[in-house]
Amino acid sequence: MKIALIAHDKKKDDMVRFATAYEPILSQHELFATGTTGLRIMEATSLKIHRFQSGPLGGDQQIGAMVATNKMDIILFFRDPLTAQPHEPDVSALMRLSDVYQIPLATNMASAELVIHALSRNDLHWREIIHDKEEGKRKE
Repeated sequence: MKIALIAHDKKKDDMVRFATAYEPILSQHELFATGTTGLRIMEATSLKIHRFQSGPLGGDQQIGAMVATNKMDIILFFRDPLTAQPHEPDVSALMRLSDVYQIPLATNMASAELVIHALSRNDLHWREIIHDKEEGKRKE
């Protein structure tokens, strides 16, 4: 599975703790992150992460493009709901795309734990079925 890891500034420590706690599960998947979040996680763990731009510089949009082309399976986005974000329209667009394309989106540690446990139980296998169907369409 392809998993995006994103965290607003005041939530980056939470994301690093989460990635550290669930490193054995996350290490089995292809990871993507916005700039600083990805760097912080890589410094704290042995996880390999493809880093995009920081959120305000287009990283959220880069992940959104992957969602829109069915190349992202899960988004873990630890949002700070109490601080105004200069790129809030990009955040809203990413959340909307997740709904449009039925991509699991966790916006806090509690929901991220539910998603990560579902992933470890293979409850999200339906995403692989969707990929297989799309691959079949491309071959036709």
